[in-house]
Amino acid sequence: MNTNHHESHGPSTTPQITLRGPAELADALPFMLGFHPSDSVVLVALHGERGRFGGRVRVGIPSSSYEWAATADHLADTLVEGCTRRADRPDAIVVFLCQEPAPGETGRRVMERLRPFAQRLRTACGALDIPVLEALCISDGLYFSYCCPDARCCPPDGTPLALSGTSVMAASAAYAGIQVRGTLKEMEARLKPRGSGGDEAAQRAALNDAAAVVVPRILDGPTGGLARQETRDTTLALVRRLIDRFSAPPDSFAAATASGTATGAGTAGADARDDGLLTPEEAAAVILGLQDRDTRDQAAEWMEGPQAPAALRLWRALSRRCVAPYQEYAAAPLTLAGWVAWSTGDEPSARVALGLALETDPDYLFARLLHQACNEGLDPESLRECLRKERDARVSAAAASDGTGRSQKAGPDAATADPTAGPDHAPASEGTRERRRQRARQAARRTTRQAGMRAAGAGRSPSRALATARRSGTGPRPPRAAAVRRTGRRGARSGG
Repeated sequence: MNTNHHESHGPSTTPQITLRGPAELADALPFMLGFHPSDSVVLVALHGERGRFGGRVRVGIPSSSYEWAATADHLADTLVEGCTRRADRPDAIVVFLCQEPAPGETGRRVMERLRPFAQRLRTACGALDIPVLEALCISDGLYFSYCCPDARCCPPDGTPLALSGTSVMAASAAYAGIQVRGTLKEMEARLKPRGSGGDEAAQRAALNDAAAVVVPRILDGPTGGLARQETRDTTLALVRRLIDRFSAPPDSFAAATASGTATGAGTAGADARDDGLLTPEEAAAVILGLQDRDTRDQAAEWMEGPQAPAALRLWRALSRRCVAPYQEYAAAPLTLAGWVAWSTGDEPSARVALGLALETDPDYLFARLLHQACNEGLDPESLRECLRKERDARVSAAAASDGTGRSQKAGPDAATADPTAGPDHAPASEGTRERRRQRARQAARRTTRQAGMRAAGAGRSPSRALATARRSGTGPRPPRAAAVRRTGRRGARSGG
């Protein structure tokens, strides 16, 4: 079986790796996904006589066995439809069931418990006339085969996985620059509240206070209402300051980390340091402000260049601040984290963040469309181009309305002058300014449609997805706690 991890990104001369048998298949799984898929079922498509790896799908293993049949049918249909839409129908499928033992349970017991699920997956693929070439259970550092009857290569008590970094697959992945980012649980933990007692209480109090002020202003009047616009401007200005703060060298934050809570190695230490750079009040103001659809879309413009890593760290930190009962508000920063990760080439992290956003709010349209585009292998440049042009159109409109040919900086890397005005442009009349604003809005709509038409790949493009998302929804949904009681009203969530 041949796998080419860069097949969709590089030329045909990219080196290929030949995998022989269940042991090498099990070892290859984390490199295919970019992380160790704990508590997951993964289906991988194979193409051609040599079994070239193609599309793959992953979901968590349902806790109830009553859901296994529906999950198996859905996964098989999704994988086959996606592969057929992008390229060719699969010739075979490989199934992985990954789950660690519960207390007192063994790896073999996990394998036996999941055997009916494995059989149902094989049946679902067979119903589509696609055979399952291999079905493996990975648990407790062992792999078990549901298909191989030879006890010499696949003993019933399992076979130990290769030591990390010692296999041919690991060496080839390291040479190709492919990274395994830890386990799925570790990646998700970077995006969830840590539940640290007093810190959580302080953040909840700050969110309550901010919600009482921000939510009514967002819900009050149309998208272009004065209160809503002022809230948008304030939120984006705060985001800009925070990204500058997160971009500064770590040594400049000695005061913020003096307590020792931001020290440590690895991602946990880095995340702790980032948490120390953000006060509860700042986090609350941005989280509530991002519930406005247009504010969130403008925040998505911090998507590339030297500011992108700082923006990704900020969105992760804000996701960790969405404590109960504000968990649903995490959909916005989680989606932004997924978007920036995808835009900067980190597809595994993008899928994890967008998946969590959809777990938080399954109806969050922006996350759904980005998740679909990422999974279909579309190029994020189409959406980046759309956002750049909409930002330029917005800046031009602001410059025209100012009447001076100059505008306030409206977002990351925003222009500072109206490109349609000369250096000696005289102040325009109100009628002229209004016509310019209309032309700028029309230009933004045209660039959105054009970017969508140019996007490569099958299905809906990410740029058109963003345009659709912006047309849907009218405002955020207040949290189901004190903020609801204070405002006394509930609006339709933006989600676009």
